[in-house]
Amino acid sequence: MSVINDGLDQKLFEYLLSSVGATAYYKLLDIKLHKLAPGLAEFKVVAGSRHTNPMGLIHGGLITSIADAAMGNAVRSLGVIGVTVDMSTAFIGAARLGDTLTARGRVLKAGKTMIFVEAEVRAGDNLLGHSKATFYKIDEIHY
Repeated sequence: MSVINDGLDQKLFEYLLSSVGATAYYKLLDIKLHKLAPGLAEFKVVAGSRHTNPMGLIHGGLITSIADAAMGNAVRSLGVIGVTVDMSTAFIGAARLGDTLTARGRVLKAGKTMIFVEAEVRAGDNLLGHSKATFYKIDEIHY
C-alpha cells in the first residue's frame, strides 16, 4: 500500500515515512500509515486474532493505539515533536475479525506549546471510537 502525501513538504513526508516505518509498536500491531496532510494523519489495520480480548472481540487497546498513532502523526505532520499528555477514547461500536480499521487524526488547534487533536476510528461506515487528546510540544522536527 502506497502512502498518500496530500500537501506535505516532501522532506517532512519522507522523514515521517521513515520514522513510522521504523516504529516497533506499529509493527507489533501491524498498524500501517495510509495518508498524511498538514494537520492530518490516517492509519489502517486489519483486525486479526492477535487483536482480540478474552471474549474474542477486537480489544479496545487496538482502537486506542491506532487513534493515538493517527493523532500523534497529525501533530508531527506540522513539523512538531509532541507527546500525549491527556487522551480519552469513547468506544462506540465493535469491530470484528477481518475488519479494516481506519483511524483519522486531525489537529483542532495548535498553540505555542499545547496542541489539541481528535480522531475517529471506523470499520467501513461503522464508528468504533472517538478520541480526543492534548499533546505537549517539546521541539520542532529537525531533519
